[in-house]
Amino acid sequence: MSFPNGSQQPAAAPSEQGGVNGQPGFAGQLAESVPESATSGSALVKVYGSGEAGVRALDNVDIGFAGGRFSAIMGPSGSGKSTLMHCLAGLDTPTSGRVMLGDTDLTGLSDKQLTLTRRDRIGFLFQSFNLLPTLTAEQNILLPLELSGRKPDRQWLNELTESLGIDQRLRHRPSELSGGQQQRVAVARALITRPEVVFADEPTGALDSKSGANLLEFLRGSVRQFGQTVVMVTHDPVAASHADSVVLLADGNIAGRIDDPTQEAVLDSLRRLGG
Repeated sequence: MSFPNGSQQPAAAPSEQGGVNGQPGFAGQLAESVPESATSGSALVKVYGSGEAGVRALDNVDIGFAGGRFSAIMGPSGSGKSTLMHCLAGLDTPTSGRVMLGDTDLTGLSDKQLTLTRRDRIGFLFQSFNLLPTLTAEQNILLPLELSGRKPDRQWLNELTESLGIDQRLRHRPSELSGGQQQRVAVARALITRPEVVFADEPTGALDSKSGANLLEFLRGSVRQFGQTVVMVTHDPVAASHADSVVLLADGNIAGRIDDPTQEAVLDSLRRLGG
């Protein structure tokens, strides 16, 4: 049940020790640290538009995210954080530069190859749950496997849904679930394929504070106990404090990094960046 598995000093605030209170519901052995980059970008440039009207969203960015770690990307509005995640996840194509998923160069893949890579090797969590309303919770969770023609691992499904507290809701459709339950279904769907990386784009944005905290604990638990790699874009310092490290962006450039972030350290950094 195990998952596959350069940074700058903070320009805005020194690294501070932090932690996450409470234990997630996952069972299992602690994962060993994996130092290699699970996903990385080299000399990434992304320009929207052309000529004088062009907007440079990423400006020669070099970044790598280690396997088996929970990383957050933060920055002021317009800093390029969502653009960076979309390029790393293969949802957008950089104007120039190279994106690696493990040892695979995503920028060298055809559209079909890229689609198959996203389906089989990457998990996604979005602010919108994107559940199909006509399918049950279980059918939504298993959809990525069905699309790829892979047989479900019932033991893994059972462990995921029990850990997430939705094992008694699998026959219910999304309209019969609370917002927190729907997001947990989305988490299970993202993890069911045992992806190399889970990319989460503002995953707590549509949740109340309790449901959001629970979701972050589940993501934290998937990293701690199964070695899952999670890269999350967020504007919320509380959410970012659950991560192992926070990468700060400003004006399309890496502005710093905070290891073992606390909410206070993240807030101070964002203030200095104008966020």
